[in-house]
Order: sequence, then structure tokens, then C-alpha cells
Amino acid sequence: MMSRGMLMNEDLLQRAILEQEPKDKGQGIANEEGTQLDEILKLCLEFKNILRIDHLWEFTSLARLNLNNNLIENIEGLDHLINLTWLDLSFNGIELIDGLESLQKLEVLNLSDNKISVLENMETLERLTHFSIANNLLGELDIVLYLRKFKNLFSINLFGNPCSKEGDYTLFIAAFFPDLKFLDYTLLDENTKKEASINHRYVLEEMKCEELHKQKAEKAEQRKEAEAKLHTDAFVEFLNGSDLFKYMFNDDQEADKLHRVPEITDLLLTYPFKPNNETVIEYQQKALHILANFEQQHKERTVDMRKLSDRELMKVKINQCNDEINQLCKGLMTLEFQMVSQLEDITKSHTFAQCRDLEDDYNGKVRVSALALLDDASKDNLDEFLPDDVRILFTDKETVMDALATGHDNHLMKINDRETQLVSRANSWKVALIKGIQDKDLKENRMRIKDLHRYMDHLLVQLEEFQ
Repeated sequence: MMSRGMLMNEDLLQRAILEQEPKDKGQGIANEEGTQLDEILKLCLEFKNILRIDHLWEFTSLARLNLNNNLIENIEGLDHLINLTWLDLSFNGIELIDGLESLQKLEVLNLSDNKISVLENMETLERLTHFSIANNLLGELDIVLYLRKFKNLFSINLFGNPCSKEGDYTLFIAAFFPDLKFLDYTLLDENTKKEASINHRYVLEEMKCEELHKQKAEKAEQRKEAEAKLHTDAFVEFLNGSDLFKYMFNDDQEADKLHRVPEITDLLLTYPFKPNNETVIEYQQKALHILANFEQQHKERTVDMRKLSDRELMKVKINQCNDEINQLCKGLMTLEFQMVSQLEDITKSHTFAQCRDLEDDYNGKVRVSALALLDDASKDNLDEFLPDDVRILFTDKETVMDALATGHDNHLMKINDRETQLVSRANSWKVALIKGIQDKDLKENRMRIKDLHRYMDHLLVQLEEFQ
């Protein structure tokens, strides 16, 4: 005869709390204010014929929950147990792993003796160290590879599953979980791990490459999302990448026609800004050139000095080397401060003023090209491969000039529109951003100066060998 299922209600929970408290303390709790559920750390509800997990939302401090040997079929009702570290759901009728998303502190999970055939929905259990899923329905060893994402796993119990009866079972687990200490309550010794890694080395290498590639892709996506969020939080999401440029030329049909003319298409390449990293690279190349010349000359000088026997002449050469080192230091320091000054100018410069200058410059060049094309059109010398609608456009000078003027005005208006949005929504953020960039540049400047002084000290130590 089957046992009658019980509802997991407040009365059941109160009785369970009283049962696990000392008798005198339990009576005190019952007779006074009632149990403070948010202070309970441990709750044992085994062998209660519970059908469904419920009424646990007040147990916010609960660390250990024992629900083994019940009639539970679904994992649910655990959303508020954010401090849970130990959960036993063994000997139930659970078929699917679900409802564990909030248990981010969980370290021990027992799902043994259920009806589970797939490992899933455990991504948030990053602290998991002990996992028991013995006597379930896991059919293939590949299913277990899902657990590789848990880097803190210390012990796994899989016995009683169909996959545990495969001949290569122990070596498979030892190979794909190299940091695991215990499998089915048995210590995985170093000899077993060594044999396992040899037997599965090719598959392991391929899997590690795939996982590394996946991790890189995930990190790249995370950086992209973080950057997008940063731009959104800073109210500049419409200024990212080429968004402003596309916005300027959007719905400009005449510009679309003009851009199909090779001479005008080339002018679009004059639009890019010069970012900070290009400035840094430019100065780095100058510094490397100076250093390369110095290194070559310094090497020749030191070779000559090793051949000298006259001490007076040696002193003269050493003084010359000191002068050259000081000149090098002065030259590099000057270059460094020039770069810092230019970076500050770029950082402080008004981006939208640059946009307007670029637009004016672009429009002026396009007008020159357009006039030249109009002249060709008047002489019937237009490129025969130009589309018909472009050829028609260049049959009338007034139409072309009006299109250019209208487009130029619209571009400037859209630049002003974006400027207004940015200034009105993000002025305070802009100040913080500029300060952050300046602080970073200052920190890098100090590091470069330290490196420069260390290099100078190294050169001077070399010279001391000749004294």
C-alpha cells in the first residue's frame, strides 16, 4: 500500500523545526513569539512523504536542507534560499534538474536515487564541490562532461547509472576531470590519472582547444556587451563606431548616387579620426628609432673602450659616453612629454568640432570633384560605366550644387543633433571619462619615465666597469 503524500505547509515546517531543536528550547520557542524562520540554519524534512517543495520563502538564512526519501518530482520553491550550501534531494522521483538558479552558494548537492537522465540547468552552481547523482538514468559518459564547467569539484558519485558500467568508466572520469579527488567514494590516485591522461590524450587536447576557443569567444562577447552597456550608461550609444557617420548619410539619396562615382568614393576615406593609440604608436616608433641609433653607437663606443689602455683617454671616452647618455635621456623625456601633451589635446578637443571640420573639408573636396565631373559631362567625357541615374544627375550643374549644399546642411544638422544629445545627457560622465583617461595616461607616463631611468642606470653601471 502506497504512503499518502503530504503537503509541505507551515504546520509541517513548524513540527520539523521543533523536532530538531532540543526539547526545552523547542518548548520555549513554541510558547513565546513563535519561530523566527529567517534565523533557521538547518532544516531536516526526510521521510515526510512530501509531494512538493513549498513555503520556504522565509528561510533566507538556511544553509542545510535535507529533503531525502520523499515523493518530490520537481525541484522548485528554492528561490529564496540564497544562503544554502548543502542540499539533499536523494530518494525522490525527480526526472529533470531545474529550479537551482538562486543557489549560487551551494557546495554539496545530492540527487542520488532519482530518475534523472540529463545533466542540465546547473550553470549558477559555481561553488559546487561535492555532487552525488548515483543510481539515476545517465546513459552515456559524454553526458557527464557537462560537469567539467565546475572547477571546484572535489568528489562525484555516479555509481548505479548505466554509464558507470562502461569498461573505460574510471579512466574516462579521471582523464576529463584531472582535479577530481574522489569518484564513487574512492580516491583517484596519481597512477590512475596518469594512465587516463595517456589513454585519452588526443581527445583531451582537442576538447581543451575547443573549450579555449569557446572561452575566448565568450570573453569577446562579454567585452562587447560591457562596452555597449558602458556607452548606453554614458548616453553615447549612438556615437559608437561608425554610427554617427551612417546617421549623417542616412536617407541622403543624392549622396548615395555621388558615392558611386570613384573619385568621390575615395574622398570618404578622409573622414577617419586619429585615435589616441595611433598617436602613442607614432611616438613609440620615434623613440624606437632614437634608441636603435643610440644602441648601435653605444655598442661601437664600448667595443673601442675595451681596447684602450691609456687611463686619461679612457676618462675622456667615459665622459663622452655620459654626455651621450644624458642626451638620450633628454631626447626621450622630451618625446615623452610631447606625446603626453598631444594626448591631452586629443582628449580635451571637442569631438563634434572635429566632425564639423571634417564635414566641411569633405564637402569642399566633393564640390571640386563634382565641378570637374560637370565639366566632363558638358564635354560628353563621363565614364561610360557610371550608372544612368548618376549620369543624369551630372547633366545639370544647379541640381548637383543644390544636392551638395542640402546634404552638407543636413550632415551638419545631424552632427549638431548628436552633440546636443550628448551634452544634455552626459556632461558629468564626460568629465569623469576625461579624468579617467588623463589618470591612465599619467600612470603610463610615470611607468615609462621609471623604465627610462632604470635603463639610464643600467647604462651608467656598464660605464662603471671601465673606471
